[in-house]
Amino acid sequence: MSILVSNIAQLVTLDPADPERQVREDAALVIDEGRIAWVGDNAEAPAADAHLDAQGAAVIPGFVDSHSHLVFAGDRVDEFEARMAGRSYTAGGIRTTVAATREASDDELNARLQHLVAQARAQGTTTMEVKSGYGLTVAHEARALRLARAVTTETTFLGAHVVPAEYAHDREAYVDLVCGDMLAECAPLARFIDVFIDSGAFTVDEARRILLAGRDAALELRVHAGQLAADGGVALAVELGAASVDHCTFLTDDDVELLAESARSTAETVATLLPLVEFSTKQPYPNARRLLDAGASLALATDCNPGSNYSSSMPLVIALAVRELSMTPFEALAAATRGGARALRRTDIGHLGVGARGDVVILDAPDYRHLAYRAGVPLVREVVQGGVVVPGAPSRSPRSAEG
Repeated sequence: MSILVSNIAQLVTLDPADPERQVREDAALVIDEGRIAWVGDNAEAPAADAHLDAQGAAVIPGFVDSHSHLVFAGDRVDEFEARMAGRSYTAGGIRTTVAATREASDDELNARLQHLVAQARAQGTTTMEVKSGYGLTVAHEARALRLARAVTTETTFLGAHVVPAEYAHDREAYVDLVCGDMLAECAPLARFIDVFIDSGAFTVDEARRILLAGRDAALELRVHAGQLAADGGVALAVELGAASVDHCTFLTDDDVELLAESARSTAETVATLLPLVEFSTKQPYPNARRLLDAGASLALATDCNPGSNYSSSMPLVIALAVRELSMTPFEALAAATRGGARALRRTDIGHLGVGARGDVVILDAPDYRHLAYRAGVPLVREVVQGGVVVPGAPSRSPRSAEG
């Protein structure tokens, strides 16, 4: 089955094989068997089995959200209200979600997960990474990953999210569990392993041990670091060749240089920025310009979760990146698509070059810059995922998903 998308006023391909023509005017493309098969001028478009008329709109690659936590129950709206009134964000609130998630049934967790994925897809996200991390027992972490694998191949084992309450006085025993029985049960269900490095979570030494155990279990590495302080996590991530280091709000000059050096190497560690977290916690925004000017590789993602940011909107991430992180609209779009793909070590998504997966978003606007220019306006008109036109998210959350 082939699909012709024609009458595209502006086509943003972000094709790494054609850097001189990453934005085309008056264009068309063909998706065949789920892959981009042809890109060119609208007047030269070949025939296809089906036709999708862009009607003079801009077309972009589907967003790649490389950092999310979607398997959970309950919410933390009280915590959000308190932050807006002046209380500081801490990692300790994660335990509240852990308690609610442990009590929830599989059906309740799955209903919310499916609803959140549908919401994200309706906003143009065609690839999502989903972490565990709200179970923190062997059985609950494995359950979270089984549920996540039903919606994405990009699953991450985050047993090292925080130390759960029952291990508060025996941290070493919990690290042993994460590196032992929990990892053994979860590794077959995950592609990545992640650790949250923070004063309220895990130390650099603990993270090193956990990440090395994960690597021995054939998992690729990811790291939460620099969210609340420059904590040494960036250096660890680069040293171990992690695919990405996420948050990067607080960085030293050495951190920036390490990330820039890694971008020039074969073991690239992408700095993934999560500006919706700063929006939701009133923390300072990360300095994207500093990283870009140094030559680091950047991705943008949502970090959708019930505590520090309960939004899956990649268009809003782009608007914040332009407004608060000093990124250009093109840099922000590239970081939200091709950058996210690099953070997942994928070359088949995040762009619309020939051979890429047919993940296409038609905007309700003639120019991709409207994503930042018209913040908060629902500008995604049509989403094509793997060559299939997909419907939008349901209009309201199912009652069973309320937790």
